[in-house]
Amino acid sequence: MAEKLAIIKERLQLVTSEADPFFQECLLDERKGVAKLVASFRREQAKKEALFAQLEAMKYYENEARSKGFQVIAGIDEVGRGPLAGPVVAAAVVLPADFDIVGVNDSKQLSEAKRDHLYDTILEKALAVGIGIKSHEVIDNINIYEATKLAMADAIDALSMKPDFCLIDAMPLKHCEHELSLIKGDSKSVSIAAASIVAKVTRDRMMAKFDEEFPGYGFAKNMGYGTKVHLDGLEEQGVCPIHRLTFAPVKNIFLGTKS
Repeated sequence: MAEKLAIIKERLQLVTSEADPFFQECLLDERKGVAKLVASFRREQAKKEALFAQLEAMKYYENEARSKGFQVIAGIDEVGRGPLAGPVVAAAVVLPADFDIVGVNDSKQLSEAKRDHLYDTILEKALAVGIGIKSHEVIDNINIYEATKLAMADAIDALSMKPDFCLIDAMPLKHCEHELSLIKGDSKSVSIAAASIVAKVTRDRMMAKFDEEFPGYGFAKNMGYGTKVHLDGLEEQGVCPIHRLTFAPVKNIFLGTKS
């Protein structure tokens, strides 16, 4: 008696190769339902293979550094340069050479659920993770570019192991003896991508707490960016204690309330 489709579907989830004897049996099964399950299996396998290929491609710069003798390679990225409120947050992540978690990519390309899942996985698998945070006051005092650099430097210094090579998203930092700055590095380097996820989740959770403390601006959803809800909140309530007073339109509203 032929197995039920539900059982075949469950068993196929355990198959890792088309060479598997059970998969070969499925190919001989003439039922249309089984043919659909086989086609679905092949689509999923193709997706997995594409993700593994992407992971290997994103290890290029890490592998290049290791080929030159470097052993502790950190990826560094930041989140929060553009918002009108809240801190800028940077993360530094050192991954093991055999890191094999697929799907790590630029945090902006991932759903919140996927980021949260990968965040937990990265913290579990990473050799070291460091966080650097610079508040809105620091941003107003020295400008966002310099504050971002300080946050990145703090993230590196917070690592439990000193990196001998740093891969940095976009901006030259000159904080490490050996570093490489990569434009759009969060889509090119797995270490930078991991750092972007850690920084993004860390900052998003901070902004969710700020939303409870300072309601009316939508911080839990817009993370401090200038959405309509946020701008409406500014118009109705004025600035709150975490707004960046040197950023327009916050600056204009702040000066208007002070005049």
